Amino acid sequence: MLKIPKHLCVSSQTPHSGYHYNHNNRRFFEGWYYRVTLPEIRQTFAFMYSIEDPQGNQPYSGGAAQVLGPNDEYLCRTFPDVSKFWASRDVLGLGHWGQTNLQISPQYLPPEEFTQQIQSGYQATSTINQGIISDRPTGKYCRWYYEIQPIYGWGNQHTLQQSTAGWLSFLQIFEPGWQILMAHGLASGWVDWNGQIYEFTNAPAYSEKNWGGAFPQKWFWLNCNSFNQQPDLALTAGGGKRGVLWWMEEVAMVGIHYQGKFYEFVPWNAKVEWDIQPWGQWQMRASNLDYEVELTGTTDLPGTPLRAPTAQGLQFCCRDTMQGHVSLELRKRIGKKSQTILVAESNLCGLEVGGSSWVRSWQSD
Repeated sequence: MLKIPKHLCVSSQTPHSGYHYNHNNRRFFEGWYYRVTLPEIRQTFAFMYSIEDPQGNQPYSGGAAQVLGPNDEYLCRTFPDVSKFWASRDVLGLGHWGQTNLQISPQYLPPEEFTQQIQSGYQATSTINQGIISDRPTGKYCRWYYEIQPIYGWGNQHTLQQSTAGWLSFLQIFEPGWQILMAHGLASGWVDWNGQIYEFTNAPAYSEKNWGGAFPQKWFWLNCNSFNQQPDLALTAGGGKRGVLWWMEEVAMVGIHYQGKFYEFVPWNAKVEWDIQPWGQWQMRASNLDYEVELTGTTDLPGTPLRAPTAQGLQFCCRDTMQGHVSLELRKRIGKKSQTILVAESNLCGLEVGGSSWVRSWQSD
């Protein structure tokens, strides 16, 4: 059994932190997303790791690491050898080795040993993210190491953490699955982006994952945990068209962590509405018995195409910017009236659209 050192595990672990692959032969992918934001220079680094058909010898078997760097610049490295991938079933821990002289099974390495022994690859847990990838034709590269102090998982602070997609996400009914692993944390370390060293201490950090044997047809996403004058605020919102047994459904949610409390707007406890343009504007409204929220995300930037797992393997099928503007208003409902709890905004919001059929705006029914 693959062991992760205890000091790299956290007590606030969310459900679905472990690896989901169950060694059957159907199509399968699992993807992880880590991000650190540097408010002082208004830049963000996002690290995306994925594995497809890890049984090997399939048309789309393989892994990849993608980095979205300063000014939405992009770098990607594939890892075709699935036998060099490792992940823990019990806790958040994964890695993929590329070039190395080590003759042992892939596993977590102490950071110093990883630096010495792994010329290409990555490893990540609840409390560290480390790696190096390069693009041989251009010579561009990224090397990174930072430690993470989790603050919010997915749920109220200091309580049992929740599944982002509810208890049914433990069953193979809704695919793909989606789990926010850490809505907010603090990262300290460095990133070397093509020779430019970015050092940071207690920078806002975030992580999430998805997995399954089916792929969403269409989706959108807003995420920010670096708001103006609001250091204790984290927003994750998104929606998609996904498979449920033999039909498709459209769902969306909004999750807010603020001052130790979790405000959740999901299909089973709230009404969630959205109006998403093919690019440039994201609008959402949600309300439950106690609270209501309004979100607007906008960008004038063109965004960067990113790869994502699809039924035809890793493909350019989504567009992102990490420099979007978002405004948020959260209100408490009191009878037929409402009282504003929070108004916040940021110019460091992650915005994404993905999938097909983005010829016109997507509005909730």
